[in-house]
Amino acid sequence: MAFKGEGKIWMNGQFVDWKDANIHVCSHVVHYGSSIFEGIRAYNTSRGSAVFRLKAHIDRLFNSAKIYRMDIPYSVDDLIEASLETIRLNKLQECYIRPVVYRGYDSLGVDPRPCPVDVAIAVWEWGKYLGPEALENGVEVCVSSWSRIAPNTLPAMAKCGANYMNSQLIKMEAIARGCVEGIALDNVGNVSEGSGENLFIVRDGALITPPFDASILPGITRNTVMTLAGEFGYKVIEANIPREALYIADEVFFTGSAAEITPISMIDKIVIGSGKRGPVTEKLQTRFFEYLSGDVADTYKWLDFVYDKEKVQA
Repeated sequence: MAFKGEGKIWMNGQFVDWKDANIHVCSHVVHYGSSIFEGIRAYNTSRGSAVFRLKAHIDRLFNSAKIYRMDIPYSVDDLIEASLETIRLNKLQECYIRPVVYRGYDSLGVDPRPCPVDVAIAVWEWGKYLGPEALENGVEVCVSSWSRIAPNTLPAMAKCGANYMNSQLIKMEAIARGCVEGIALDNVGNVSEGSGENLFIVRDGALITPPFDASILPGITRNTVMTLAGEFGYKVIEANIPREALYIADEVFFTGSAAEITPISMIDKIVIGSGKRGPVTEKLQTRFFEYLSGDVADTYKWLDFVYDKEKVQA
């Protein structure tokens, strides 16, 4: 994904040109990783451009800020409207949305409190995170030698920039091993998540996903899949998953705002199930995209329409 360097970015209540959306090199976030952020998608539905589960993402942003004692100088509603307005100003129909809250420029030292809490929102066009063929054919992954951050070290329930140093190690190792993505284990050796995705296995018609105490991020798409599974009558179990359970699962798939619902075809060179998208994954994936396309009624009120004319038509 390459940036064109065009368009506008929302920064602290003002729109600035992409090239001018800068911070000082001595900003606290540069030296100490003191940022929290979200990844959100807008889709071009049959009723126009709409953002998927925008409020849930902004609520999680505020939860992350609370954990890190960052007082965001805007309300949830402010950032919802700022996100929509940024899409409108950039005249996009489908895009990725990145709100980021960070400690800015004042003083350097571990104590972040003297530094201002700044907020920015960028939007850009972004295709399928794990590749255009991944949604159907699945991806090859490996179990990483890097464990996920342990409880009571860094809070995994916060979507914090510093946490993603761990994710970078997982991702780079996977690529070096010829894989698309890595799966991290938690500090006791159970399955945690990918570098930027939650994970489900399918076994005997039931879905199993690691619990919060496996150092996972409380994923919005993870929650969505659990809801969709209920529509089909699938049992969903939140339980610790030993590594070897990955290899003998009927199906394994990633979930995430970027990854959406991506099947996993091979783990550590062991073929999973039939080696391609399985029937349960396909059923959930199809229903997921039916909601995103507007082909089924938005009974959960997951979509926020971007443009006023589309709100009128809704």
